[in-house]
Amino acid sequence: MMGHSHALSGVVGGMAVAAAVQDREIFGLTFELGPGEIIAGSLVCAGAALLPDVDHRSATVTKTYGKVTEILSDMLNFLFGGHRMGTHSFFFAALMGTVVTLLALWSDLAVQVFVFLLIGIALQGLGFGLDKNRTASGVINALATAAITLALYATGTDYSWLGMAVAFGVILHFFGDMVTKMGVPIFWPLYRQRIGQNKGFKTDGPFEQKVVTPLLTVGVVLGSIYLFDWPEILPDHNQG
Repeated sequence: MMGHSHALSGVVGGMAVAAAVQDREIFGLTFELGPGEIIAGSLVCAGAALLPDVDHRSATVTKTYGKVTEILSDMLNFLFGGHRMGTHSFFFAALMGTVVTLLALWSDLAVQVFVFLLIGIALQGLGFGLDKNRTASGVINALATAAITLALYATGTDYSWLGMAVAFGVILHFFGDMVTKMGVPIFWPLYRQRIGQNKGFKTDGPFEQKVVTPLLTVGVVLGSIYLFDWPEILPDHNQG
């Protein structure tokens, strides 16, 4: 799938998980997610859902941070065997989840930086910016990302779930690609055969443009209506 579809799937997936665990006790833990955790989780999943394509030079995630992500793209493309190979596997999802979890244990500042980077990738994937002016788009993206990250920090958003959200976002990505014609080798490096190859729809084809993306967009809207208490969030203009 294209970057915007992956990003939307990450938002929908993050919202779905939030709805599933909200106010439920799981393994002795009760999840009480506020608006900050829901927004952060959805955007983190959206950013993570774009990470596997960092092995491709033209991908949204590769273009987001210029030369830094372009160099990283070349390195990962070499290490993981090319596009839609190792970065589209359970191995990569587990690796990213573990690295981010260790990062969270190491430093709160490192967590905030990583969240900033993921939100920036998510906004880029969701089409936030100016296509014809990369410099202006980069500035707008950075300002919006900084504002969201700082707002989440100010509200005391808990990121103990960050590693799991990143792994989940990565998994959403290659399951999205699995239903396209190229398929993905989700069991790499043990089994390099691409699951779903030649069986799905064409990437950025009519089905993705006219069915998948609109359905994901509707999913975001419905998730927002279900998860947020809008009467409490929006100001009451009737009060004098």
